[in-house]
Amino acid sequence: MKNLFIYTLIGLFVMSFGLTACGDSNSETKESTKSRSALEQANSKSEVDKVLLTKHQFEALHMAIDTLKMRNMSGYVEANGQLEVPPQNEATITSVVGSNVVSIEVLEGDQVTKGQTVAYLSHPNIIEKQTDYLNAYSNSQFLKKEYERQKTLYVAGVGSGANFQKAEAEYQASRSLVNGLEAQLLQLNISASGLRNGKIYQRVALQSPIAGFVQKVEIKTGQFVEPQTDLMEIVDTHHVHADLMVFEKDVYKVAEGQLVRFNVQSIPGKELTAEIYSVGKTFEQNPKAIHVHAEIEDKEGKLIPGMYIQGRIQTENTMTTAIPESAIASDGNKFFVFSAVKEGDGWAFIPCEVAKSTQDGEWVAIEFLTEQEPNTRYAFNNAYYLMAEIKKGENEEEGH
Repeated sequence: MKNLFIYTLIGLFVMSFGLTACGDSNSETKESTKSRSALEQANSKSEVDKVLLTKHQFEALHMAIDTLKMRNMSGYVEANGQLEVPPQNEATITSVVGSNVVSIEVLEGDQVTKGQTVAYLSHPNIIEKQTDYLNAYSNSQFLKKEYERQKTLYVAGVGSGANFQKAEAEYQASRSLVNGLEAQLLQLNISASGLRNGKIYQRVALQSPIAGFVQKVEIKTGQFVEPQTDLMEIVDTHHVHADLMVFEKDVYKVAEGQLVRFNVQSIPGKELTAEIYSVGKTFEQNPKAIHVHAEIEDKEGKLIPGMYIQGRIQTENTMTTAIPESAIASDGNKFFVFSAVKEGDGWAFIPCEVAKSTQDGEWVAIEFLTEQEPNTRYAFNNAYYLMAEIKKGENEEEGH
């Protein structure tokens, strides 16, 4: 009986120990499950806080990636205008005599050099001028010999002074006539020496007085053109510059040497820079504004005189970090830009909180709320798309 009591106590002790161990095991299992869940959530959260784009997505979205640069963001005057060239870099080609267009050697947009033939003209009037010159030249040669003969007689004392003076006057008059006709032939690009050697030119060449591009061709083959009629226009676009209009209220802020940032339609999305070299001293009355001329620093793309431009003249030199407005996304009252990191063939974009400051056109001055690594690259566009992808990922995670 005593032994039975002892065995019973031992059995109860073992059962109690087993139940206790089982309780501890269940507690550990719950804690382990809880820890794994927290770790999974943390890992999931880190994946939500960045956007991964494949190479195809990156190219399809036309993502722009670049490092941040310092930019003048404060103090500017808005000014619009157009591209112009100085008067000495524009030329209008005309004919000095009425004639017919025989051939046209260039098209609008062609590049030409100084002295290059752009068209040929022909007319009986042109041939008549050549024969007039030859007659005048022959007569002048005859009068020259008569003048020299009378001079010899007069010096020898056997000739009349009156005859000598008459011969001299006639010879000098003939020389003036020859020189005048020769100058007219030069305007027609006809060689006087060639005429004297017996060559008659059936057509004459129109030549470009400057190097540049053909802007207009206003003639047709066979057309008769009157003297001084505009036939073609040549423009040297190498000297194209920005001609801006500054209103009266802003004139005192503008000075030579200031920088101008402007855009033209021929280069979408590209901002050009120019430096003011001349400020007008008289007002245009409608509207009341002055002309400001600025030399373009990097003449990229197709810059054509007459193109409309929109610009900002920088009147102060405060430099700050700036990024395009399309590179900033908002989330409530917070603003973010996205750092870009290459991952395989694709890119990872990670949001970085910033504080916005001055805005100049599409550029916004920013300050980072956390320290950034030097030479970090950032997305310069599609920020709202990237933020939408992050929000979508967060929503999907909360749904689980």
